[in-house]
Amino acid sequence: MNFPDITDRLGEVCANTVACQAEPDRTCGEALVTLLEGYGVQCVFGIPGVHTVELYRGLAASSIRHVTPRHEQGAGFMADGYARVTGKPGVCFIITGPGMTNIATAMAQAYADSIPMLVISSVNQRRQLASGDGRLHELPSQRDVFAGFTAFSHTLLDAADLPQVLARAFAVFESARPRPVHIEIPLDVIVASASGMTLTPAALPERPAGSASALASAADLLGGAQRPLILAGGGAVQASVELRELAERLQAPVALTINAKGLLPCGHPLSLGSTQSLPDTRTLIREADVVLAVGTELGETDYDVGFDGGFALGGRLIRIDIDAQQVMRNFRPDVAIVADAKHALGSLSARLHERALTSRQADWGAPRVAAVRAALMAGYDDPTRSQKHFIDTIIRALPDVIIAGDSTSPVYAGNFVHDAAAPRSWFNSSTGFGTLGYGLPAAIGAKLAAPHRPVVCLIGDGGLQFTMPELASAVEARVPVIVLLWNNFGYGEIRKYMVQRDITPVGVDIYTPDFIALARGFGCAASRVDEPGSLLAELQQAALRGVPTVIEIDEANWFGKVPV
Repeated sequence: MNFPDITDRLGEVCANTVACQAEPDRTCGEALVTLLEGYGVQCVFGIPGVHTVELYRGLAASSIRHVTPRHEQGAGFMADGYARVTGKPGVCFIITGPGMTNIATAMAQAYADSIPMLVISSVNQRRQLASGDGRLHELPSQRDVFAGFTAFSHTLLDAADLPQVLARAFAVFESARPRPVHIEIPLDVIVASASGMTLTPAALPERPAGSASALASAADLLGGAQRPLILAGGGAVQASVELRELAERLQAPVALTINAKGLLPCGHPLSLGSTQSLPDTRTLIREADVVLAVGTELGETDYDVGFDGGFALGGRLIRIDIDAQQVMRNFRPDVAIVADAKHALGSLSARLHERALTSRQADWGAPRVAAVRAALMAGYDDPTRSQKHFIDTIIRALPDVIIAGDSTSPVYAGNFVHDAAAPRSWFNSSTGFGTLGYGLPAAIGAKLAAPHRPVVCLIGDGGLQFTMPELASAVEARVPVIVLLWNNFGYGEIRKYMVQRDITPVGVDIYTPDFIALARGFGCAASRVDEPGSLLAELQQAALRGVPTVIEIDEANWFGKVPV
């Protein structure tokens, strides 16, 4: 039996469309690439397929680099890591149907953490949409599937609308809460003529500066506070200078969410780190008479990771957020400011600079922070101290490192004990949506975004098995990430959780492959280390290599040899 060649199927797909290749003018797919270049896009992640090849027609001749993952979920996580480091949207070209359902988890993770991501997908021809005819890759309504975890999901029914829809997407990324945007283009529209289309990027709106009256009210509250405190989240990641200036002016302790790590430098006397879920920090927060929450959801994965409901505020609350709805979630504010964090914090600092402040409580500010941090350090158990030593070893070997983490034991510990040296240098999937397998592809995206900085993926043996084929992507793309594999031979954290709840462990003691052999088979360098001295040297050597390196650490050996 003779089966049709894939090119025959593509020919069928293009039938009854506007002059698939006969017309010499630019197609909608080619115009898309030109517009993306105009908006500054430098990298696209995707796996070409029969329904997306026309998106690639103009790509080879463009300045945009294409990176091919081994799974569309990997494409999404790469775009996520790229966006977290650059602050610019990660862009993906994704096939209709299964490609889109594959990337759904990565889009949901980006949605949960407010990460800018542009997903361009194909979809069946306009006349076939929602037909139920059983067409290749057909979903009843692809757009509806993704509407719930995107800023918007749009079907481009006319090629002439492409510039406007892209402008809407980049307006979200530039001046609103930055979440994924999905644009699906029917197969007949991708190849439609772009004749007469405007191919220059649109002028994008400025970020909101906030209501003058609300800012004045906030300044009054902060200026009169005896015990002010700041809670900063990932929405303030571009406002490190303004946050530090305001905190120092107020002598206000500052607690940072995971995505805000680095907004105050390591060792800053007002930094509480990311310890909002721990009793000593919670006590301090309750004692504050005015709390300024900026760019933070005040959600449980940053403020209640033990799920005990113990996080509370005792004073007046000021909230700054670019999302008007988020200002009203979780904790109702006394003053609500819908604004970009950088603009609002700068305005508050300037207003407070012009006025006398109420004298602070004598032991507030830096003295109280020092006491809290000392109490926290004294309360950490031996495994946490050992994992802190592990992360400190990474920092000693690679001071400028970016660490992209998965859901794994040392990441959980690091969320509490590690203070990043700069913003966008520590991020992971253990908060928000909480996916497994994120760390490796996200690290690849981060390294593409910052090729001159060392990038470490911190991941467990269970999580690595979700996306390990992306090692081939890293080798192919010449992206020398360093993978630190924390091996506890199964889903160790879930195993402990089951035991704590008096549940006989089932399904957590999974088969563990030979990761070193697999890594070498993918073309990576690979080794095992069990002590800090060896790890320090191996990390420094790995940073000099031009290929990815996998370094395996046996949890039991590390805990047995590291002093605490």
